[in-house]
Amino acid sequence: MGRPSKKRRISALPISNRFFPETGSDTPPVKISLEEYESIRLLDYEGMNQEEAAQQMGVARTTVQALYLAARRRIAGCLVEGRPLFIEGGNFELCTPCPGSYHLTRFAKAKGEQSNMKIAVTYENGQIFQHFGRTEEFKVYDVEDGAVTGSYILHSNGAGHGALATLLQEEQVDTLICGGIGTGAQNALAEAGITLYGGVQGEADAAVEAFLAGKLAYDPAVHCDHHGEGHGHGHGEGHNCGNHGCGGHGHGQGQGHGQGRGQDA
Repeated sequence: MGRPSKKRRISALPISNRFFPETGSDTPPVKISLEEYESIRLLDYEGMNQEEAAQQMGVARTTVQALYLAARRRIAGCLVEGRPLFIEGGNFELCTPCPGSYHLTRFAKAKGEQSNMKIAVTYENGQIFQHFGRTEEFKVYDVEDGAVTGSYILHSNGAGHGALATLLQEEQVDTLICGGIGTGAQNALAEAGITLYGGVQGEADAAVEAFLAGKLAYDPAVHCDHHGEGHGHGHGEGHNCGNHGCGGHGHGQGQGHGQGRGQDA
């Protein structure tokens, strides 16, 4: 009798486990398991490498790689063939509480379920400034019971992205809304325990209002290659990181994704 396979740890069940195309919803669904979903979440969404994801899931790195490649293949088939996607089943155990449950905290905040918090927005003339590493002002909002109770301007004094993360941490900010932002700055914010919502444009006040209503449109893969955070690169007047005019997303597109992290910041 064969030895039973080891259960894979997952942080939580997905927020939604059924996705349907606008047309052709009666076609046979593509199915991925919960542990395949977890590998996609850890590598593509959280930005872990395969070794970190393996440690999180309690399995070998080769197992994570196999789960990830299988999930990517099935999701590709779903997109190309216009078929429904179901996330269900598998050989897993729920890890609660679990360090990887960060994404649930993100969604709880987006729905205004955190009673007291501080939200910072990169700020310039009432708008969301589109380049985190060159931010001169943040507008900081105090929130209680899902409503803004006050706001003020925080000056950066020309600090670089690492110092900006420290500045926000010292100000007890737990959430940042911004436009374009490089990988190094994202890592600094994560280390400071600050939740990031990047790729946002428009009025700062309107963005915070949308965030508290759980309706903020943001880009989980926001990235800025030519950000100039400590590298001496200049930007022209028309540069707009929020529109991704400065490069593609930070996640690898090939099957070798997850082997290492970008070094652009």
